[in-house]
Amino acid sequence: MAAAMCYDYYTNRFANPLEEPMSEFVKVGSVDEIPPGEMKIVEVGGQEIVLANVGGDIFAFSNECTHRGGPLGEGLLMDGVVECPFHGGQFDVKTGEPVAEPPTEAVSTYQVRVEGGAIMVLQP
Repeated sequence: MAAAMCYDYYTNRFANPLEEPMSEFVKVGSVDEIPPGEMKIVEVGGQEIVLANVGGDIFAFSNECTHRGGPLGEGLLMDGVVECPFHGGQFDVKTGEPVAEPPTEAVSTYQVRVEGGAIMVLQP
């Protein structure tokens, strides 16, 4: 049996009400706000996400260290690696993978695109 379709006035299209909603990119800032080598904490979908500018490329990852929950956005950014201010654990900002102990689990990363200077993150 086919699912009933309904018109979604928010997206201006027909939608299946039983489908999972599609994630979408949301504007979280502008490139001018984050110089190379710097980071900024933003909120997307109720979650704190860190934006990091590594050589002009923007990366996004969770603000919570997987070791003890330290605020990664308050840590140090060096050559594409962020260091947690609590216990010195380090993560690759591109992949989220830990590169120095004590953390053993990766942090979440988020898809980023830049449009006309605006930083867009795929909403989690």
